[in-house]
Amino acid sequence: MLLSVVGFAFMNLVVKYLNRIPATELVLFRSIVSILLSYYVIRKRKLNPWGKQRKYLLLRGLFGAIALTLFFYTLQKLPIGTAITLQYLSPIFTTFFAIFILKEPVRHIQWLFFGVSLIGILIIKGFDPEVTPLMFACGIASAIFSGLAYNMIRLVKDTDSAVVVVFYFPLVAIPIMIVFSFFHWVQPIGWEWGGLLLMGILTQFAQMNMTKALQSITLNTIAGFKYIGILFALSFDLLLFNVTYGWVTLIGIVFVVGGVLLNLISKR
Repeated sequence: MLLSVVGFAFMNLVVKYLNRIPATELVLFRSIVSILLSYYVIRKRKLNPWGKQRKYLLLRGLFGAIALTLFFYTLQKLPIGTAITLQYLSPIFTTFFAIFILKEPVRHIQWLFFGVSLIGILIIKGFDPEVTPLMFACGIASAIFSGLAYNMIRLVKDTDSAVVVVFYFPLVAIPIMIVFSFFHWVQPIGWEWGGLLLMGILTQFAQMNMTKALQSITLNTIAGFKYIGILFALSFDLLLFNVTYGWVTLIGIVFVVGGVLLNLISKR
């Protein structure tokens, strides 16, 4: 999960620099790289690329494609730290959906700590002028669909390899993003081609490690580790984009991260 956090952190940085390219087009290029790398590994391991629980694999691909597109959109429009903090609600939705989909128990104290994180999100929404209602809605929606996708990954943990699970993301995303990109195409130029390739490789690396982690342990135990990525996000904003946060916004971020850390401690 920590390797996944590092991979996603640098992927986010590349996406931020590719802000001229529409989010749907970024997901398309990311998916093309992913499907080639995934299929190569599948063939090398002599696995069945279609998997066994295809319904859940298809849903994982659909939910993941929606979540990533919305996240890329907010990432391009907001400071990295703010966009990631909004998307970091996904462990809360992951745990919530896991109650009904996976029948995983949640202690009462965990809901209190999740409430602390939600208060942090509301503070950010109320005091960060860049978080418009549209950006806020996109961030929340991205977190919801991420939570659903993570639950689909857990449903197939005993039947399908991690690389097959990852393979289904581009399998579903590519035809959808081709349609959207046809109407909103922006031609990459110069270094952007290399950035698109790097984004795809970093995402594949991060996705593989995250999938292995989510298949290895209960969701409400492992999902919170992704919050460590906020340290990368704030560092990138400060050092590379000269973004400064007001103290109230920083308090909101502390509430979000603190709520999840308290949840992890209580789970242990």
